[in-house]
Amino acid sequence: MLNLDTIVAPVTPPGEGGVGIVRLSGPQAVTYLKNSFRSKTKHEEFESHRLYYGQLFNADEVRLDEVLAVVMRTPRSYTGEDVVEVHCHGGIQIIRSVLDLFLAAGARMAAPGEFTQRAFLHGRLDLSQAEAVVDVIKARSERSGQVALDQLEGHLSRKIYAYSDQLKSALALLEAHIDFPDDEVGSLDLASLVEPIYAQVDEMVALANSFDVGRVLREGVSILILGRPNVGKSSLMNALLGEARAIVTEVAGTTRDTLEESLVLAGFPVRLIDAAGVRETDDPVEKEGVRRASSKARSADLILLVVDGSTPLNAEDRLAIDQCQIDKTIVVVNKDDQPQCIDFSHLKEFSHKVSVSAKQMKGLDSLCTVIAERLGRDSLSAAGEGLVVTEKRHKDALLRAIVSLNAFFEGVHLSAPYECLAMDLREGLNSLGLITGETTPDEILDQIFSRFCIGK
Repeated sequence: MLNLDTIVAPVTPPGEGGVGIVRLSGPQAVTYLKNSFRSKTKHEEFESHRLYYGQLFNADEVRLDEVLAVVMRTPRSYTGEDVVEVHCHGGIQIIRSVLDLFLAAGARMAAPGEFTQRAFLHGRLDLSQAEAVVDVIKARSERSGQVALDQLEGHLSRKIYAYSDQLKSALALLEAHIDFPDDEVGSLDLASLVEPIYAQVDEMVALANSFDVGRVLREGVSILILGRPNVGKSSLMNALLGEARAIVTEVAGTTRDTLEESLVLAGFPVRLIDAAGVRETDDPVEKEGVRRASSKARSADLILLVVDGSTPLNAEDRLAIDQCQIDKTIVVVNKDDQPQCIDFSHLKEFSHKVSVSAKQMKGLDSLCTVIAERLGRDSLSAAGEGLVVTEKRHKDALLRAIVSLNAFFEGVHLSAPYECLAMDLREGLNSLGLITGETTPDEILDQIFSRFCIGK
C-alpha cells in the first residue's frame, strides 16, 4: 500500500488568516522546496527541524510570497518520510498559488487522511493512535481531549499489545506441545497457562464496557428540556448556558420549534435542546413544535422534565410526563423561589428530582451533579485514571476476542485437543490485531482514513 510519490495539501483550515501552512511528504519533497525557495542565508542543504526564512518563486521566477520553510527528514517526521512545511500568509489566493507551485513540480494532491495513513504504514503510529488524531481535533471538552491524547500517545495500544503478548506466550507453549512429544518439552501445566488469561479477560470486559462513557465523551450527549408551556424551560436553558439564548416571555407557547446549543456540562460535551411546550393546540405551527418535542423525547440521551413547583400539576403536565422514559428522565422542579404547592404523587416513579430557580440561578450546581451521575460521572472519573474505549470498532474487536477466549476456557475445561485450543487463541489474537491494525483488512483501513480531513 506504500506509494513512492510525493503528496501535498494545505494543513490549515480554508479561509483567510494570518498564517497558512502547506505540507509535502515523500521522496521529492525537499527537492521541490529547493527548486522554488530563495533565501539570503546561504545553505547547501536544509537542516532537519530548522526554520528557514525566504521567498517562494514559481517556474517563471515570479515571487509568490514571503515564507518560513521547515524540513523534517525521514524517519523523524510525522509520516516517516521526508516532510516539508511552508508557512505562508493565510490568504486563499496565496495558499492556492503555493499549492499550484508544488503540483506543477510533480507533487500529487493528498487524499483525506493520507498523511496519517502514511504515518501508519511506516510504523510511526498504530491504527488506534491514527484514529485518535481525529478525536484530538474534534474533541468537544477538556476531558474528551485528554482521553484522545492518551490514545494518541499509545495508552490503549500498549494495553492491547500486553494482551497480545500474553496470548502469544500461551500459544507458543501450546504449539510446542503440538509439534514435539512430551518427553522432549515436558508436560504442559494448563492451569498455570489459563490463570493469567482469566485475569486478562476480566480487564478486557471492563475495557469494552468503558465504551458507554467513551461514546459520550467522543460524540457528546443530547439533553432535552421538556414540559408544558410557561414552566421555565427556556429560562432553564438560558441559565445553563449562562446567556439569554432562548426567548422568555409570560406568553404561553413562545417556543414553537426546537432550539439547540452546545456546551460542556459536568465534564461532558452536551447538545442542549429546548423544545416547544407540550400541550393540546389547534395552532398548526405550535402543533408541529409539539410533535418535534415528542420525537426528540424518544431519541434524546437524557430528559430534563421541567415542572412548576408553585402550581399543582395539570393535564398538560401529565401529557409531558407521558412523553418521558423513566430511566432517562430527571424531574426539575422550577420556581423554587416561590411558595411550593406541587403534588409529587404523579412523579413518584421518577427517582431523580431537583429543585431549582432558573430565574434566580439557584440549584443549578445540584442539577449538574445529578446530570453527571446519570451520565456516568463515576465512570468519567475513572476515565481520567484509566483507559476508555471511544470507538465502537474497538469495542466490537474486544468482544470478539473475549468470545474466543471464553471458547478457549471451555475447551480447557472439556480437555479439548491442543490444536483446538490453539485455534481459539489465534482468533483472539486476530481480533486484538484489528484494534492496532495488524490484522485490519485494507478496505477497513480505507474507510477509517477517509474520515480524516485533507491535510491530516
